Amino acid sequence: MTKILRVALMSATMMAAPAMAQTTDTQHMDHSHMGHEMNAPEMASKQHSPSPTFAEGSGTARLPGNEGAMHGLHIMAGDWMVMAHGAVSTQYTNHDGPRGDDKVYATSMAMLSASKESNWGRIQLRSMFSLEPLMRNRGYPNLFASGETAGGEPLVDRQHPHDLFMELAGRVDVNLSETSGVFFYGGPVGEPALGPSAFMHRGSSAYNPESPITHHWFDSTHITYGVATAGFFSSKVQLETSLFTGQEPDERRWNIEKPRFDSWSVRATLTPSPKWALQVSHGQLKQPEASHADEDERRTTASVHYANSKGLAAMLAFAAKDRVPGDTLTAWIAEANWDLDDHNTLFGRFENVRNDELFPDHDAALHDQPFRVSKFQAGYAYRMPLGGPVELALGGSASAYVKPAALDAAYGKNPWGYTLFARLSVGH
Repeated sequence: MTKILRVALMSATMMAAPAMAQTTDTQHMDHSHMGHEMNAPEMASKQHSPSPTFAEGSGTARLPGNEGAMHGLHIMAGDWMVMAHGAVSTQYTNHDGPRGDDKVYATSMAMLSASKESNWGRIQLRSMFSLEPLMRNRGYPNLFASGETAGGEPLVDRQHPHDLFMELAGRVDVNLSETSGVFFYGGPVGEPALGPSAFMHRGSSAYNPESPITHHWFDSTHITYGVATAGFFSSKVQLETSLFTGQEPDERRWNIEKPRFDSWSVRATLTPSPKWALQVSHGQLKQPEASHADEDERRTTASVHYANSKGLAAMLAFAAKDRVPGDTLTAWIAEANWDLDDHNTLFGRFENVRNDELFPDHDAALHDQPFRVSKFQAGYAYRMPLGGPVELALGGSASAYVKPAALDAAYGKNPWGYTLFARLSVGH
């Protein structure tokens, strides 16, 4: 069996080499984003990426082509290419201040997918899972983050665990020409065409151990129970629309929830060269948050992604949540991941968000008051290849915050925090 796997890995590497040579040296490719694969040029006429101008991110999102193809365990099974990727990260987080907390915990994600090429297009079957439901629903500390609930109470200054089922979906691409076509994507668990690629899938946050505090402004829909997407693609343009369930996952994180298909979104993506990917999207979500059960949401996002093929990936994005009824809350995020060489990586993130969920207690004097908060984060990771597609990364990050003086009593004058991590991945 070991010999068979070695042959399969060698064959997959040889198939991918010509495509990788067009975009980047392998030592500088994105070592973490968990997007789906691009195939070699000799298969180009049979699939939707005939040029290396883009790579695939989460759901149907696009990333710059220089982020490269996904590596992992690839096995040919007849006409199907089966791919397995995954990562588990053991982390210690400590946040200072009256609302701070510390915790040892583990985040995880595993992907198993299969694709088949034909003369008319491509079929993909996708699945993604996480064992984070083993955590309590309160998740882990993340100052100034908010979203979802635990024990019926809104989560504040915490990041919720992800569900067991993160994706159970399929995609069919039908070629109209050698450079364009239409596609259909959907399933009981998937991601609609809304926002940039989810944070754990994009190269700009490849080694960042912390979830963005703006997660529920940009990519909270990356786990959605019930998605149907249709779109048009070419090598440089993708236009798509989705019908999906607006409500975010509930606290029962081991099950598959009932699809409602009560919300919609549209997204346009431009990939003018392998260095750039630009998207703008808008969605109307039906009662997305349990803590705001009487409010719908209009969400608009725009993002610019950059990858230079020399180890640097970056993103700048803006989002607006327009509650109906309610205020419009905006957020900005800028992040980057820089692989200095084969072993050393620097990463960072800046976020600025207007949040009115920091005081969920209705009796609190500051309940429903919006506050604009900024987070500055910087970190380092040391990467150690362990053979084949397996890698161990050790690192950490530190964070500081800028906030209004009105929050001093709740958070302290100068709150800060840090996270240490050890991340084992199969596929990078």
